[in-house]
Amino acid sequence: MLFTPTSMAASTVGSPLDLTASTLGYICIAIFVLAYAFVMLEEKLHMRKSKPVLVAAGLIWILIGSYYVNNNLPGITEAAFRHNLLEFAELMLFLLVAMTYINALEERRVFDALRAWMIRKGFSYPVLFWLTGWLSFFISPIADNLTTALLMCAVVMKVAEGDKKFINLCCINIVVAANAGGAFSPFGDITTLMVWQAGKVEFLEFFALFLPSVVNYLVPAAIMSFFVERKQPAAAQVDVELKRGAIRILCLFLLTVTTAVLCHSLLHLPPVLGMMMGLGYLQFFGYFLRMTLPGSLARKKALAESKGDERRLKSLGSVVPFDVFAKVSRAEWDTLLFFYGIVVCVGGLGFLGYLTLMSEALYGGMSATTANVLLGMISAVIDNIPVMFAVLAMSPELSHGQWLLITLTAGVGGSLLSIGSAAGVALMGQARGYYTFFGHLKWAPVIALGYAASILVHLWVNSELFTIYT
Repeated sequence: MLFTPTSMAASTVGSPLDLTASTLGYICIAIFVLAYAFVMLEEKLHMRKSKPVLVAAGLIWILIGSYYVNNNLPGITEAAFRHNLLEFAELMLFLLVAMTYINALEERRVFDALRAWMIRKGFSYPVLFWLTGWLSFFISPIADNLTTALLMCAVVMKVAEGDKKFINLCCINIVVAANAGGAFSPFGDITTLMVWQAGKVEFLEFFALFLPSVVNYLVPAAIMSFFVERKQPAAAQVDVELKRGAIRILCLFLLTVTTAVLCHSLLHLPPVLGMMMGLGYLQFFGYFLRMTLPGSLARKKALAESKGDERRLKSLGSVVPFDVFAKVSRAEWDTLLFFYGIVVCVGGLGFLGYLTLMSEALYGGMSATTANVLLGMISAVIDNIPVMFAVLAMSPELSHGQWLLITLTAGVGGSLLSIGSAAGVALMGQARGYYTFFGHLKWAPVIALGYAASILVHLWVNSELFTIYT
């Protein structure tokens, strides 16, 4: 029977039962696999990835809860679920503030101005290839790999309109660069943020991955650059004016990041405290922008009238007040809800005992280095969020070097396939018909060289961090 105890003897009062060999366990595994199959078919089904995992999360915990209620152990499941929920809440609020700042900068036209500058310059194809790659690498540690990839892809699509081969190469380059750049910063990817918030790696320790991340990007980029045509597209005159307060919002974002880091490193408080305080900075500045808007518009209109600039007068007439909550509403809610579903699903499977089995199979049956390299490759198929959350939930005894290694491999392993990272999936939609799964797959061996090289560099330059379980 589904709800008949099968392993009471293996448990102690107040601890979870081992249900890995039970019918309940098999059903929960099947539910998760089915849900993730729908996630992987997101592009084909045109169904947001959050939907199946939200339902799966509910079903898994309802089945677990029913089993434990039937066995008079309801308190255990309640405590376990609340623990999972708290983990998600901290990360969600952190990400929500970061997304709000990124959306505010986008609305203030900071990214549009950068894109316009690149288009005006009329860079040659080789220069554009390297420029978008390096900018992706250095912007993603702050703005996250998904936002950065979308910005750079928009530049390439505009400059090389219709050139399928070049757009495909550039998109691959951007995905690899954005994922590599995001691997050496807690703000570059959800997985690095998870590792930081779990206390496995301190903020400054992530920068030990800088050189391996550079190698991860540089090896495939150098090879692909030989296949970029030496063409010179015509420069286009694109003028973008930053909206009022754009630079100050960027400074507030950096201040928010600093506040979060100091809260965690000096006061040993969760980084989310500093991020939520930073949302307060933005709200106060939004209030300032709204209160001073009439005076600012009056001065700009008077100046435009004195110059007879009708276009400027028309644009000033369409200015709307800055609204912080409008930026909150534009956050990537599908990503946040998908994250909730994954955290709760994996938490449920861990509660059943499957993460213990997985930990024993990986970190007990092979070396930690082999396990971490393998998990990075698995993240190209499954997505790095559930992989990293599973590792953190297992919490194997690893040296700092190994925690950095799994951070690196989970972050850059997704570059092996176009579906392996949020950046790759997003660009398949943005550059539909130009950047494709098979177009990326063609260059997978080259990307794999960068993956292997980055691991070897990390093992070499950070060898002193590998003190146990190599």
